[in-house]
Amino acid sequence: MTEKTLVTWHQQTVKRERGCVVWFTGLSGSGKSTVANCVDALLQDAKANSFVLDGDNIRHGLSASYEILEPVHGEDFAKRFGLGFGAQDRQENVRRIGCVAEIFCSSGTIALTAFVSPYRADRDRVRELVTAPGEAKDFVEVFVDTPIEICEERDPKGLYKKARAGEIKGFTGIDAPYEAPLNPEVHLDGAKPVEEIAQQTIDFLKSIGKLS
Repeated sequence: MTEKTLVTWHQQTVKRERGCVVWFTGLSGSGKSTVANCVDALLQDAKANSFVLDGDNIRHGLSASYEILEPVHGEDFAKRFGLGFGAQDRQENVRRIGCVAEIFCSSGTIALTAFVSPYRADRDRVRELVTAPGEAKDFVEVFVDTPIEICEERDPKGLYKKARAGEIKGFTGIDAPYEAPLNPEVHLDGAKPVEEIAQQTIDFLKSIGKLS
């Protein structure tokens, strides 16, 4: 599809105020989803609006693969819209979830995203998308910094074992790069207890006025 589309932006009346995107990034097995869900529980306890957008869950729907789409929508559709794990597919996956997270943010919801999102340029594009003029605090990059040795020990999905055996190609941290954040708003030690590093994230949100 190359034809032009005639769409215009409709300005919303409700302001985002407490809304923001908290973008958890790190290697597979670093604890991103676990920390994000712990933060979500703490936010709910504090009566804040929040929602977790998890990498694996998104891959079941919004960013579904060819094999998920093909039985329902057919081969041509699945080839065009299904996503794998190559660099371009990862870029599109991050773009899609960035757009969804921005919608949550605009509604005043704290969107917690847990994605490997290995490329800085992709994460920076989401930051640019989410950050409204004068609202630099609307995007919070959280680096769950866990040594790959620990990630491999955890290996909750058995992916490292398969990657080391050559059964998976282009696996981040093994034979595909991970570009760690240079200046994340929050830098977490993924080897520490989940509750401790989740609280660090909560404390940062309080410090920027996103949580009372």
